[in-house]
Amino acid sequence: MMWLKFALRNIYKNRRRSAATILAVALGFCSISLFHGYTQETYDGVATSIIHGAGVGHLTIFKQGFSERGRLEPEKYLFNEQEVSEIQNMVTSLPHVVLATPRLNVAGLVSNGKISTIFLAQGVVPEDDAQLRGIFMADDGGLDSDTPSAVQMASDLAAILELAPGDNAVIMGNTLLGMVNALDVDVRNIYNTGVDATNDKFIRMPLTHAQLFYDTQGADKLVVLLNDIQYIPMVKQQLQTLAVRKALDIEIKTWDELSAFYHQLKTMFDMIFLFIFIIVIIVAVMSVINTMSMTVIERIREIGTLRAIGVRRAGIKWLFSVEGGVLGMIGSMVGIIMTLLVHYLIKAMALTFTPPSSTAVVTLNVQLDMGFMLVLSLLLILLALLSAFFPAKRAASSAIVDTLGHV
Repeated sequence: MMWLKFALRNIYKNRRRSAATILAVALGFCSISLFHGYTQETYDGVATSIIHGAGVGHLTIFKQGFSERGRLEPEKYLFNEQEVSEIQNMVTSLPHVVLATPRLNVAGLVSNGKISTIFLAQGVVPEDDAQLRGIFMADDGGLDSDTPSAVQMASDLAAILELAPGDNAVIMGNTLLGMVNALDVDVRNIYNTGVDATNDKFIRMPLTHAQLFYDTQGADKLVVLLNDIQYIPMVKQQLQTLAVRKALDIEIKTWDELSAFYHQLKTMFDMIFLFIFIIVIIVAVMSVINTMSMTVIERIREIGTLRAIGVRRAGIKWLFSVEGGVLGMIGSMVGIIMTLLVHYLIKAMALTFTPPSSTAVVTLNVQLDMGFMLVLSLLLILLALLSAFFPAKRAASSAIVDTLGHV
């Protein structure tokens, strides 16, 4: 307690220099915390968009080998009706599983009678799709099993074909057996995929219409929705065990395994965060080193006096180390306050922006990760303590006579 009192008195004695150091630590703390909060919010937002918005779900079940050959030979990697039913029953029997729904992806040409262009479509069970997508459903409703020809069309694709809700179009392509097929579709509503690369190609339709287009009763995948993302590893392991027991030839992919974009984004932000973190920490540490070095130089005679009255070298080192640690602690506390203020300011301003390669406007949000902020505070305090230790060690090693006569 005595060392703490000395540290606080010395910090107050050199309050201008101490204030500059505290501000440097606080700004460093605030910038790191805010950027960490932004990256975590981005990761969570992208994950939610992939799982619910894109309808990928938490887990996706394919026939074994689909990832390598499914696009070249789709007819060989479809689940038939019996297999779909068996897998659904197996999956939904597990805890934490909300639903398991079949999907069928189809592709071909779509025409308004004058213009034709390629399309990619998802065949979904409308009721399951509504439960999976939730808040990402189109404003004017989703698909309807009672009207299988009614589809949702991506906004850029609708613009190319000059189609609006209520208009008709024709989709054309080959069945799985290679026969030419054409079906009428009614544009029920227009939606935004949120990604430039897909917003001019995507269509969503009821599963029965997709099956009719490919002349099949099967599905190429089953999408699994859980009640919480944290149960993905456990449920995946349980499904793999059940699949071996039931001799089911399937492969199970998690949502992030199916999204190369997520991994690229996370890797990029992690590298940027590491770069910023290192620079800010160096600036904060150098500020403490500079302050404590100046303090030690100014107090050489004080150090000599303390040594003369019996304070050991370790005591001198501890005195200045505690002072540096207190600077780090106060700086971290001020940094926490600054982080909270900036967080609520950003929230109140409701800033928006359009991410690269996206067509959707998103709101700028920053998470408050109190666990991370606590760890960062402890790290800054430790670094500040060590930054003060080395200048103090050098001074404490000097002879008492030399320090008392220092001018």
